[in-house]
Amino acid sequence: MRLYLIVSASPSLCPGDNPQATHLPRAWAPLARPPPHGSRLTADLFSTNPGALKSPVSEQTTTPEDQRSPEDPLTPPPPAASLTPEPHNPGTPPDLFESVAEGPVVVQGGSPKLSSVPLDLPAGGNGGEGKQQEQEEPQGPVEAALSIEGEGEGDVTSSDLIPDPSSNPVPPPALLHDPPNFLGDTDTTEVSLDDGKTKAEGDGGDEFIQITVSDPQKIGDGMSSYMAYKVTTKTNVSYFRKKHWSVMRRFSDFLGLHRKLVEKHLHSGRVIPPAPEKSAIGTTKIKLGSDKNADSGSLDFIERRRAALERYMNRTSTHPTLRADPDFREFVELDAELPRATQTSALSSAGVLRLLNRVGETVNKMTFKMDESDQWFEERTQQIESLDAQLRKLHASMERLVNYRRELALSTAAFAKATAVLSSVEEHSSLSRALHQLSESTERTQTIHHAQADADFYVLSENTKDYIQLISAVKDVFHERVKTFQTWQHAQITLAKKREAKAKAELAGRMDKVQQAQEEVTEWEGKVERSQEEFERISRAIKKEMEQFDVMRVKDFRDMVIKYLEDLMTSQQQIIKVWETFIPEAKAIS
Repeated sequence: MRLYLIVSASPSLCPGDNPQATHLPRAWAPLARPPPHGSRLTADLFSTNPGALKSPVSEQTTTPEDQRSPEDPLTPPPPAASLTPEPHNPGTPPDLFESVAEGPVVVQGGSPKLSSVPLDLPAGGNGGEGKQQEQEEPQGPVEAALSIEGEGEGDVTSSDLIPDPSSNPVPPPALLHDPPNFLGDTDTTEVSLDDGKTKAEGDGGDEFIQITVSDPQKIGDGMSSYMAYKVTTKTNVSYFRKKHWSVMRRFSDFLGLHRKLVEKHLHSGRVIPPAPEKSAIGTTKIKLGSDKNADSGSLDFIERRRAALERYMNRTSTHPTLRADPDFREFVELDAELPRATQTSALSSAGVLRLLNRVGETVNKMTFKMDESDQWFEERTQQIESLDAQLRKLHASMERLVNYRRELALSTAAFAKATAVLSSVEEHSSLSRALHQLSESTERTQTIHHAQADADFYVLSENTKDYIQLISAVKDVFHERVKTFQTWQHAQITLAKKREAKAKAELAGRMDKVQQAQEEVTEWEGKVERSQEEFERISRAIKKEMEQFDVMRVKDFRDMVIKYLEDLMTSQQQIIKVWETFIPEAKAIS
């Protein structure tokens, strides 16, 4: 099988050819699809000039490479239906387009001239290195014939130029119209099989801050004693002086930090993560107890408080505005004791005042109903109320689950003890040995149940409780907006009264009071304008805060569920291994 491709640079068309045909670039000449076996196809490449028809067989000269004109536009035609190639074989070298030198047909001085057509293609389609051939005819008719050898054919004239179609089909026509695939236009990112390593390297340029609370220590004796915790910070944030450091902080310092952040940022619409609540009973037990004789209840209380403080610090540090606050930076950086936070005690005057303020705000929430004009706030308020109710139900269910696992651990321990006693009185040697192994296996199972109960508590129950408190913080932010709206409405009402008083003074002819009334009207007009701007500003800030809150909430619950399932699967696998070890002992009873 042979394919003859006649390449002509004549500006006219041959008789009988379609006058609407456009000129094919010379670089596409080797990409034509080979004809079916046993047939012969001849294709002519003509110029786009639809001038007078004359034979392409004319005297023409070859233009050297350095005399080519880059300003001759060549537009490729759409691929013909009859030339639809076979699907692309991955084995075909991907550089078919790039291997052909570009060089348009140049017409100079009215005489058509043909530049050389260098071709560099794989030989035989076997992936080998292609050969380059130049065909130049300075005078006379210019014809370049390319023939493809099929199986069983005779002489081959260009078998080294065109790949074997059976092994390397030509790419689909759609590829002919694609732009060149330059290195700058492609994604050159290397994909690593180690997803964790890739993610860590990808996040290396992002700001991060990680805070751990550890090493609880009791300082002092009696009721004057207190617990201090080691706060370790790791970060790459530029405005921190170090990258890794540790300081000691007492529990009241955490409460003092939270109070300062609330006073500075709550009125601006910021959601301030709540600090762990004080427990008078737990604190008293720790102060009156001794370090050597601390019971399990006191140790559990200290561990729960340590974990809660760590979660509080990390949630606060993730907020860009809060972690840049000077009080927060002083809390984590100052390697010295902070000023005593005296207003954190529940029995102090400040504590009593806070209690009265909470009562007053609760009454205000119950008595004042804002006519909401923003549908977004109306929908989010309903969503927050529903989320709060469902989280409380979920937390109650999780507490029952934790209690059930702890009761299961206690029951399993009692069963192990009873089995051990039974094995000691059993006279049958193999049965006694099996009962003893059963007791030991049950004790290991009891340890696994207890560890799973702790995981359920710290992973599920405590995180859910934190989000119930966060929902309360979100409600406080929404209430700040309501309070700002009340201030705005009060200013409008007062302004209306001042304008009415001014009008009455003008009607009464009391010009001495008109000037004073005008000054009051101007003053309250400014207050109304400022109150409106404040209301709009806090509304925008709350919307932005809620977007961040939703992102963090989804991430935290996703991580919580994944961690819970991983711990649960680990404990189940450990239990399976325990009982698989015991099965041979049970079967050995004879």
